[in-house]
Amino acid sequence: MAKLERFTTEYVVQEDRIRLSGELAGGETVVLWLTQRLVRHLVPHLTGWLEAQLPPAGGHAAVQATHQDMVQGFAQQAARAQLAPEPPVRAQSPVASWRVDVVHIARSADAVVLTLQGEAEAQQAVVPLPAHALRQWLGIVYDQCLRGDWPTTAWPAWMEAGAPAHAQLGSVVVH
Repeated sequence: MAKLERFTTEYVVQEDRIRLSGELAGGETVVLWLTQRLVRHLVPHLTGWLEAQLPPAGGHAAVQATHQDMVQGFAQQAARAQLAPEPPVRAQSPVASWRVDVVHIARSADAVVLTLQGEAEAQQAVVPLPAHALRQWLGIVYDQCLRGDWPTTAWPAWMEAGAPAHAQLGSVVVH
C-alpha cells in the first residue's frame, strides 16, 4: 500500500474526472482518478467529520445550524487563506494509474486517513489528512467541482466561504 507524500488535485476536462497526481516516498508518481459519483458520496462523510470537530452551540436547532455554518465558514476561509502555493506534482511516467472505486475512511480525534482503492487489490494509496489539511483539500476539490460544472448539492453551504467566483476558475471553452 503506497502512501502519498504530496499530491496535486485537478479537474481534467477530457476525462470529466478529477485527477490526483501523487508523489510517493521514493519520488515515484501515481495517478488516481475520482469520478463525480465517488466525490458526491465521499463529501458528506468528510465534511460531516469536520462538523463533528466543533462542539454544538446551545439552544434551538435553528441556532445550532446557523452557528455551525458560521463557524465552519470561518474555519474554511482561514484554511483557504493559509494554503501556500507549491509546485504541482507532475506524473510524467507514473508507476501506476487507476480509477478510485472505493474510499475507506479511518477517523481519529484529529485526522482522517483515506485509503483510495482501485479495482485490483494492489491498487491502493493512503492519504493521511489532519483536520486543517482536509479542510484545504476539500476547498480544492470544491473548486475543481465548480470548474467541471459538477453539481454541488452534496456540499454544505459553508464550503462556499472563500471560494473563488465561478468566473475566476478559468476561461470557458466549449467543444
